[in-house]
Amino acid sequence: MKIKNINNPKRFFEVLNECQGRVELVTSEGDRLNLKSTLCQYIALTQMFKDARIDDVELIVSDPEDFTKLLDFLVRG
Repeated sequence: MKIKNINNPKRFFEVLNECQGRVELVTSEGDRLNLKSTLCQYIALTQMFKDARIDDVELIVSDPEDFTKLLDFLVRG
């Protein structure tokens, strides 16, 4: 799942923490960061945020219900 223009990063990470399965961020080098890990969230924050928003990320979501949660966040905010 490719995501663009996340304007509310705080809420985005709250939704990630509600997910039951693995949610991984794919870096530009092809590495996968487990976004359920606080350390990986910190790494993602320090490397990807510019002006309090995420421009473009690729996520791999293992649980279909988590995919629905993330999609709902993206559509409704």
